[in-house]
Amino acid sequence: MSARLFTSESVTGGHPDKLADQISDAILDHILALDPRARVACETLVSTDFALVAGEITTAAAGLDYTQVVRETILAAGYTRHEYGIDGRNCQVESRIDPQSPDIGAAVDEGGAGDQGLMFGYATDETDELMPAPILLAHQLAHRLTSVRESGSLPWLRPDGKTQVTMEYDGDRPVRVHTVVVSAQHDDAATDREIREGITEEVIAPVFSASRFEWEGCIRHINPSDRFVIGGPYGDVGLTGRKVIVDTYGGAARHGGGAFSGKDSTKVDRSGAYAARWAARNVVAAGIARRCEIQLAYAIGRARPVSVAVETFGTAACGTDQCIAAAVQEVFDFRPAAIIDRLGLRRPVFTPTAVYGHFGRRPECLRWKDGSAVELFRWEKTDQVEELRQTLGM
Repeated sequence: MSARLFTSESVTGGHPDKLADQISDAILDHILALDPRARVACETLVSTDFALVAGEITTAAAGLDYTQVVRETILAAGYTRHEYGIDGRNCQVESRIDPQSPDIGAAVDEGGAGDQGLMFGYATDETDELMPAPILLAHQLAHRLTSVRESGSLPWLRPDGKTQVTMEYDGDRPVRVHTVVVSAQHDDAATDREIREGITEEVIAPVFSASRFEWEGCIRHINPSDRFVIGGPYGDVGLTGRKVIVDTYGGAARHGGGAFSGKDSTKVDRSGAYAARWAARNVVAAGIARRCEIQLAYAIGRARPVSVAVETFGTAACGTDQCIAAAVQEVFDFRPAAIIDRLGLRRPVFTPTAVYGHFGRRPECLRWKDGSAVELFRWEKTDQVEELRQTLGM
């Protein structure tokens, strides 16, 4: 079979769009910690020395300081100095918050979807995380960029950064890293040689050496624009929801168009996409197919999806795609209230999803500020494998 190339990108938490996502999800989590049944749709805009949060929020909680949450999030992303163009300690913060429409609220109260729309979930056996290799490696590079900045290993790094990985495929199997691009914001005094050597030795080599793919002969573009001093909200306006392909599968699967961050889980843009990934992941983990894409579609106010479609791209080991779709619907309850309950989506679990992707992450427990523990990334569990296999008679 002929070789082909496929590319995916990721960004660090200091990227302006990702900073906006993190602010929106931080506000969501702080509200859910006080009121698990709150309705939240929070959008954020960040620019030079400025942040604006706006949206529709209905909650019984009182006294949440939106400005303080915004400042804490900006500081946590690394924007702690005026020369970066935004400093969380003293930037201007404004909010424009209204209640959710009562028409939407009434439909959701009865268990219906908070909006119409379609969502996709995807899984593939090309990595242990059941994620496409290019986006998984791009996320790992972006995370490593942040880690070496925070640890001081590369003290000249600033918060903004982007990564990109092109994989060479033999048919549908990834075999080697073809090209890597890393653009890392840096202090003015850092030299080109210092940047190239530091990124190669401290970021690229550790990430790729830990993977199972050939990489040493790959093409490398490190800060191809040569200079990247101005970045973050100082270099570009950031908006919630502008990195939906980074958030999902790096373009390897289709996307329904709805963003995730800042939305409580009655919004099926978020909960439906999580459930579709959960189901697709279990299909692949069960050995039913090597690749699986699941589409869900909803009508506003109605609980059950109007359609559930499965595509296995000719990799199914058992049955047709229609048979697999029927089994998926028998095993998984895709009503929004059922998804919320099964995946624990009324808890403050969303801020960690706002950077380095919502999928391909290990389920883990986080200790919240009040001392309670919440389980993160529950949709990444393969806990329905045996039931799916039995349903299909495998």
